[in-house]
Amino acid sequence: MRIVCLFNLKPGVDRAEYEAWARGTDIPGANALSSVRNFTVHRATGLFGSDAKPPYDYIEVIDITAIDPFVAEVTTEEFQKVAGKFQDFADNPLFILTEDL
Repeated sequence: MRIVCLFNLKPGVDRAEYEAWARGTDIPGANALSSVRNFTVHRATGLFGSDAKPPYDYIEVIDITAIDPFVAEVTTEEFQKVAGKFQDFADNPLFILTEDL
């Protein structure tokens, strides 16, 4: 199963601060969870074939083993501290659940 998260930063959030936190805390922390196969964060750089600005600045891709073990791990008090910091940065993130065809 894969979760795709689309988001922009909240107004006033420093991009460099968020990206340093993502590289140093969020990415290694999520990848350390046993329910996570792989977690990556991507900065949108454009829309293919267009000069328009992408609707979202960042995309997270979270490959998980299954939803129940993932929910159990991300609802721990320890991980909620990381999630809380993410909420300080991200403006109304959308978490889209997917499955392979």
